[in-house]
Amino acid sequence: MKPARNSICLWYDRDAEEAARFYAETFPDSSVGAVYRAPADFPSGKKGDVLTVWFTVLGIPCLGLNGGPAFEHSEAFSFQVATVDQAETDRYWNAIVGNGGEESVCGWCKDKWGLSWQITPVALTEAIADPDPAAAQRAFEAMMQMKKIDVAAIEAARRG
Repeated sequence: MKPARNSICLWYDRDAEEAARFYAETFPDSSVGAVYRAPADFPSGKKGDVLTVWFTVLGIPCLGLNGGPAFEHSEAFSFQVATVDQAETDRYWNAIVGNGGEESVCGWCKDKWGLSWQITPVALTEAIADPDPAAAQRAFEAMMQMKKIDVAAIEAARRG
């Protein structure tokens, strides 16, 4: 397998393959590619353990590295997923949170591996960019009260 010239490397304790398979099952244009096993023992694993996994999430090439517990994910990195409607928003949010993840605020959640996701309906992006500053403010203030984004509530706030 020829790796992408530039890809995102995501550090996992030991579950890179499980995470990659979850992403591939959850999101379109996502798949698991090559799985490489360690040719020798390493600080957080043994010879034969999964070391790296090449995968794609929504068309973005990624490398999952089983590097051990030294580093954890933070909100400094997140995948932002633009959704077309409430059904798609609910599907992704519920998949992530329902698989051991956790809710956060303003459309953010974390998967069970600690990776942050922004599940962002296009309606929200359009509402907070409304040329009418009052409409944009109403939509923004509504979003600030939410965990998972409620498209109908955003649209209602935008209309006033």
